[in-house]
Amino acid sequence: MNGIAAPIVAYEPAPTPSFIAKRRKVSVVMVVYMTGDALQESVSCVLADPMVDEFIIVDNGSSCTEALGLNGLAERDRRVVLIQGQGNVGFARGANLGARRASGEVLVFLNPDAFLQPGCLDELVRAIDDKPVPCIVGGRVLNADRTEQRGARRGDITPMSALMSLSQLARRVPAWRRYEVHWESEAPPEDVAAVPTISGACFCMRREDFDAVAGFDEGYFLHVEDVDLCWRVRQAGGVVLFQPKAEVVHLGHTSRASPIKVEFHKGVGLARYFRKRAENVSETLLAWLLSPIIVCTAVARPVMWRMRAGR
Repeated sequence: MNGIAAPIVAYEPAPTPSFIAKRRKVSVVMVVYMTGDALQESVSCVLADPMVDEFIIVDNGSSCTEALGLNGLAERDRRVVLIQGQGNVGFARGANLGARRASGEVLVFLNPDAFLQPGCLDELVRAIDDKPVPCIVGGRVLNADRTEQRGARRGDITPMSALMSLSQLARRVPAWRRYEVHWESEAPPEDVAAVPTISGACFCMRREDFDAVAGFDEGYFLHVEDVDLCWRVRQAGGVVLFQPKAEVVHLGHTSRASPIKVEFHKGVGLARYFRKRAENVSETLLAWLLSPIIVCTAVARPVMWRMRAGR
C-alpha cells in the first residue's frame, strides 16, 4: 500500500495532568518527505500526547494522498500548523523552517516514522529543566521489537571511528573495537546521563538553546545534522543528555527515496562534518583526503544489503 489510505484522524488531547499545568509550551516539529504508511501512526501518537501544545509539520514532499490527509488534519485540529510549498529543501533547512514558525518555548524534533511512547515528551521536558544553556536531550530510540536502536546514544564521532563503524570493522575486528561509537549494546543508564551524541529521531531543546547555537546547519541536506548540532552544543559549553525513560519506537528506512541516495547524503554529511571539525592544516588535509573514501563506503552499504538479500 502506498501513501495513506485514509484521512489522518485528529485526536483530542487527554486532560493535562495538574503537575504539568504550568509548564512551558511545547511545540513538536516534524519534517515529512515521502514517508509512507508510518506517517499516519506517527502523527496520531503526537496528537494523542497531552504535552503537545503545537504540532508543526513541514511537508518537503508527499504523495497527493498524504498531502490531502495533512491538509485535512490542519483544518480539523487547531494545534496543527502545516508548512508546504518549499519543495524538498532537506531536513536541516526544513527543521529550521518549522522551528522559526513554532511558538513553543520547548522544541521537540521528531522523525515522521517515529512513534512517541506514553510519557516520552514529559520525560524529555523534565530532563531539560534547569539544565545548563545550551542543552539538548535525546530519548531512547527503540526498534519495533523494542531493542535499542543503533545510534540512539553514541560517542564522539571522528573520521576513523566513522570509517570503522560504516564498514562494521569495529564490530568484526577485536583490535578495532575501541573505535565503535555506538553504545546500544551497553546497558542503558538508570537516569539522565551525559553523552557526546544522541539521535535526531527524537530530541528536545529549549528555544533559547536552539537559537543560541543558530539551529541546524543547513549545509547538511540529510543525515549528520544531528551529530553536528550535538557537537556545537558541546563546543558552546553546553551539555548533551540521554534520557532512557523517554522512549520512542523508530522504524527507519520507511522513506520511498532511494537507499543509495540516502546513504550518499550520509557520506557527504560526514565528510563535511569532519572538515568543519578540523582545527589545523594537517586535520583539514586529512579530512579532505578521507572525504571520497567516506562517501564511497557509505554508498557501498546499500549495495551490500541488496547482495546479501539476494542470496
